[in-house]
Amino acid sequence: MDSLDQEILKDAEDDMRTVEFIKNYLPQELKNKFSDEELYYFLDVIIDYYTTSGVLDVTPDKEGYIEIDQEKVVDYIIKQAAKDKMGKYHPEDLMWVVAGEMEYGESTEN
Repeated sequence: MDSLDQEILKDAEDDMRTVEFIKNYLPQELKNKFSDEELYYFLDVIIDYYTTSGVLDVTPDKEGYIEIDQEKVVDYIIKQAAKDKMGKYHPEDLMWVVAGEMEYGESTEN
């Protein structure tokens, strides 16, 4: 297996762990609201937002954190989901998904 295959496999495993974390992070009333396919889609759109918005180009604060406006991420997901014909989503519901993705990221930094 070459290094590209290993990287793809590693990314897929990380995505799987992220989606599982988000599913556990969601409040009870949202646990069955999103399919795995939707959660993987949201994760892809969140990563797309991070890479295209310039948010990752900002200099981190002295604790090493970058301030990310979760509402902007949610708005981006809503616009992309409509464009991609994935459906309409409530911002409050997606806020949980975005917060879960961020929590997962923070939990793996150490």
